[in-house]
Amino acid sequence: MVESRLIGPVRVVGAGLLGTSIGLGLRNRGIDVILADASPTNLSIAVDYGAGRAAAPDDAPQLIVVCVPPDVTAGVVARELEAFPRAIVTDVASVKLAPLAELRARGADVSRYIGSHPLAGRERGGPLAGRADLFVGRPWVVAAHDAISYQQATAIDDLILDLGAILVEMSPEEHDRGVALISHVPQVVSTIMARRLTDAPGSALNLAGQGLRDVTRVAASDPELWVQILGANAGPVRDILLAYRDDLDRFIDALADPAAPGARRKVAEELSGGNAGVARLPGKHGQDRRFVSLIVMVDDTPGQLARLLAEIGEVGVNLEDLRLEHSPGAQLGLAEISVLPETVSRLTEELAARGWRIAG
Repeated sequence: MVESRLIGPVRVVGAGLLGTSIGLGLRNRGIDVILADASPTNLSIAVDYGAGRAAAPDDAPQLIVVCVPPDVTAGVVARELEAFPRAIVTDVASVKLAPLAELRARGADVSRYIGSHPLAGRERGGPLAGRADLFVGRPWVVAAHDAISYQQATAIDDLILDLGAILVEMSPEEHDRGVALISHVPQVVSTIMARRLTDAPGSALNLAGQGLRDVTRVAASDPELWVQILGANAGPVRDILLAYRDDLDRFIDALADPAAPGARRKVAEELSGGNAGVARLPGKHGQDRRFVSLIVMVDDTPGQLARLLAEIGEVGVNLEDLRLEHSPGAQLGLAEISVLPETVSRLTEELAARGWRIAG
């Protein structure tokens, strides 16, 4: 059993994806985890899954982690602060200013509350989607405020480090502006693009490749949850959307008459600006490095992908990212492998020598 920084018990309120994953990760370290959920079914599944135990009358948690939807986060945090006057309370909602403001308006003891936000998730929700390693290598923001002391925040830091996440300190304001840019507005953009597909002819959709799937992937997210998130962070999201609208208008104006003097230059400038933005995204482990992609054709038969991954490991090349795509109408898959530039030539030669077909 892995040694833990955190001393339990830890009470997790909300046994969905995040709550169950937190419980699983802490149980792997031998920490006593108390689970609570408004849904008896979710609670039962999470307990059976090994994420913790049901609450008992004499529980005295050191730390409480609230994992409920944004609209009810402040109310649940307030109840937990009142019910457990010696516990430190955090939440994992994706907005931080709104819950803190509501707690202050309620007169809650915010000296024992500090909001946090793990930037991790899956396309599926619920306790059955929980994973003990969900947070490994992912940023987890601690949104400190003036009323919390360093000593009280230590338990939250320990939680984050025990779960393998990367602790990031931000003010609530800085956090909300940041997630508006990197999460909330991309959700809106993805959704708007996906709406264009509702009336698209099937012949066009049959041509869809990985590019469209990348752009629209998060459009499959839960609308009810996103109504809450966008409403709670409306100001920063609206500011970025207004700037985004200006960008769209420049494209639209340039394309109105692409033969006009300067029109193509304007389009090129916008596209180059996108290149510059992508180049600023950090790579794996926070490295500001660009990867090179190698596309390998994989037969759609059992064990072929596992064999490819095993042989990449045998070559001694670190796999930075992997994306899969099925080639339409063929018993074939395309594996797009991202590696560091200095390793791509050797990997290409080694895989070709082992019989793999390289598509690009």
